[in-house]
Amino acid sequence: MSAKKKIKRIGVLTGGGDCPGLNAVIRAVTKTAMLEFGWEAVGFHDGYEGVVDNVATELTMSHVSNILTQGGTILGTSNVANPFAHPRKVRGKTIIEDRSKDAFATLKKHKVDCLVAIGGDGTMAITDQMHRAGFPVVGVPKTIDNDLAGTDITFGHDTAVQVISDALDRLHTTAQAHHRVMVLEVMGRYAGWLALNGAVSGGGDIVLIPEIPFTFDKVIKNIHWRRKHGKRFSLIIVAEGAKPLGGQLIVKRRVEGSPDPIRLGGIGKMVADHIEMETGISTRYTVLGHIQRGGTPTAMDRRLATDLGAHAADMIAHGKFGRMAAVHGKRVTDVPLSKVAGKIRKVTLKHPTVRAARGLGMGFGD
Repeated sequence: MSAKKKIKRIGVLTGGGDCPGLNAVIRAVTKTAMLEFGWEAVGFHDGYEGVVDNVATELTMSHVSNILTQGGTILGTSNVANPFAHPRKVRGKTIIEDRSKDAFATLKKHKVDCLVAIGGDGTMAITDQMHRAGFPVVGVPKTIDNDLAGTDITFGHDTAVQVISDALDRLHTTAQAHHRVMVLEVMGRYAGWLALNGAVSGGGDIVLIPEIPFTFDKVIKNIHWRRKHGKRFSLIIVAEGAKPLGGQLIVKRRVEGSPDPIRLGGIGKMVADHIEMETGISTRYTVLGHIQRGGTPTAMDRRLATDLGAHAADMIAHGKFGRMAAVHGKRVTDVPLSKVAGKIRKVTLKHPTVRAARGLGMGFGD
């Protein structure tokens, strides 16, 4: 009997941080499952939280119609829920419990034959655990940071880069008018793809990313070089995970029970304050924050999310469990979850975009 005939019902969830394009994937995988393969679908709310606590909705054509252009996710999400290490507050303290039995009981109750998990590295790591425990799963890569291993691109990234580019367009005019240095802090904890691609797209002058530790001397030298050559303003894009050579990450707070408990923030202010103090040049900073996650997905992200969602359904039909849909070059394919879980794809110093940025005179503070 073929895998196609064995499957009758699939489950869908969105885990980790939200981003534009999640609804496009839900739409694509659900419609393909129903229209091409004749399966039923159930959506679990708030990522793996819904699987653990049995909070689910039967997905119908009406549920997934007219959601292509919507940001966020109709299913909700969570970046702390993990069936194998589930946090629970007891008298003000966080207790970690293994609730995987509850998760599998929920899936059995809803007669789910395969679970589609849409998320980033944390969600893929949990999904790999589900696979290792014997449950059929497939993954779909999502993160605005574009730092997920195993795929060249993730949906949500293009939209976030467009937001950064738009912000730089606006900062450019005010920086030029007041002859200021403008510092824009963007997301990117361990990888600098957002800062790099946003800086190149938005005409940034200096970009500081986690992969290239910077020195203030080099940053200031670049600012003075620009002023010497008639550019009396500078735009600096800094990833939240960037740090000075020999320095530490700027941690804003910690969230106990989260797979990655640190919350970064403050590097933009630190860079701006240091520049103004050392040079006397008027310097301002802006933190773009969660604006990067919100809003309508770009056309590219809608297409990419649709391709990946449809491919996920096709993977299920062919029994390709324990794998994640991926993009290699211009081809949609899939890779083992074991090669994705717990891994981060970082910017390399020889990447073509880094070389192009340097060729344009953009500084990296190194």
